[in-house]
Amino acid sequence: MTPFALDNYLPYLINRAGVRLVAHFSIRLRAEGLGIQDWRVLAALFEQDGQRLSDLAERTSIEISTLSRIIGGMETTGLLRRTRANTDARAVAIRIEPRGREMVQRLLPAAEALERNALAGLTEAEEAQLKELLRRVYENLDGRSLPAAANNG
Repeated sequence: MTPFALDNYLPYLINRAGVRLVAHFSIRLRAEGLGIQDWRVLAALFEQDGQRLSDLAERTSIEISTLSRIIGGMETTGLLRRTRANTDARAVAIRIEPRGREMVQRLLPAAEALERNALAGLTEAEEAQLKELLRRVYENLDGRSLPAAANNG
């Protein structure tokens, strides 16, 4: 068995890269009065407006009760609003407001520049492969096949 090496441990590598990305982007977000979770909500709604809370929670990887509080605060600041869903009058849809849309458009250049910096030195094929592999890793972790020990910690 190969000895454990933190620098070769996937969760560590993903977290380390993610923490650094968030730290850099959070500087720009704070200037707009946003946090990283606010950004994920706005970006998800910018891409596909009118999502139900459960769908938005899945898309942003934010727990529903936390997301509900975030949406309440963002609704207060005029970035988004809750409305009745078009397909089901009982369901609530979250919609981005013009102020939220403008905020995303203002922040997109910084988000794109950060991504370019993070991917510097990778070919287009390597970049596409990295993104596809990360999507596959995420889907592998849907909980269906994880050993019991992995679910406990």
